Amino acid sequence: MPYSEDHIALAAEYALGTLEPDERVQVETMMAVDKDFAALVEAWRLRLGALNQMVGLVEPRPVVWENIRNAIRHAEPQAPLILPEAPQVQPAPAEPAAEAGALAPQASGTPPAATVAPAADDSNVIRLARQARRWRGIASAVAAIAAALVALLCLQLFAPSLLPDALRPPPQTKVVEAKLPAAAPRAAAQYVALLQGQGGGPAFILTVDGATRNFTVRKVGAGDVEAGKSYELWLISDKLDRPRSLGVIGSDEFTTRPLPSSYDADVINSATYAVTVEQAGGSPDGTPHSDPVYSGRLIETVPAGAAAEGQSQKR
Repeated sequence: MPYSEDHIALAAEYALGTLEPDERVQVETMMAVDKDFAALVEAWRLRLGALNQMVGLVEPRPVVWENIRNAIRHAEPQAPLILPEAPQVQPAPAEPAAEAGALAPQASGTPPAATVAPAADDSNVIRLARQARRWRGIASAVAAIAAALVALLCLQLFAPSLLPDALRPPPQTKVVEAKLPAAAPRAAAQYVALLQGQGGGPAFILTVDGATRNFTVRKVGAGDVEAGKSYELWLISDKLDRPRSLGVIGSDEFTTRPLPSSYDADVINSATYAVTVEQAGGSPDGTPHSDPVYSGRLIETVPAGAAAEGQSQKR
């Protein structure tokens, strides 16, 4: 149901807590019997409660409390409050003519005229009504300010373009990190060397994988080594002070091992690989004890990136 401005002001003042005790009882009674009015009070409470949450607590500085203490300490003692006594109303003396007129009916047997009651003093009622109107006006102003602040906040959050430049929130700069897709890894090159002796013909095939840095030695034409002896593979480079052993070649057809991590690609690709005959288990001191019987150099069989390009062409 529609409510008057007085009802709306009462609901707002009740939510603010500025009503007198009797007015609060009146509002609570109306809320108990009228659900719509109770909803109106609750709406004011939510609206003003949101405004209260926007205002943070401000703690006075210590110097303010110190100034207040000093002012109280130097203030003169307050004189006791003396209320003025109410003037006593003196009854007005009866006029002789009125007395004569009053006696005349009694003498004639007619009843006396009724006594006129004094008029009630309604100055307190007028003063309270003015005070209520003043508080209602204040409550209406506070409600209007709260509604304006809520509307301003909503516009700043959801539609800042509708506000003038002075009221728009400052623009916020966000840094977004965009990650580019990783490039497809290039396929590593592969190398092979034919280790052959003085008589020609490959004795061993050495394969080096540039991606895994593993080498594989395949026995193809080399004869069996005599008892108590072993074939040992060596890496010979002018960048090294002496030949470096890569291990004993096993009796199986294939022997696979990793290359030393301390050798870079330039040393591995430009070196000469040789096979010597050493005692069983390999050289005991890390140096060759016989001349190389087979040797060869690496050549590149699959260039870097060729495998990846072939796959992209198939797609």
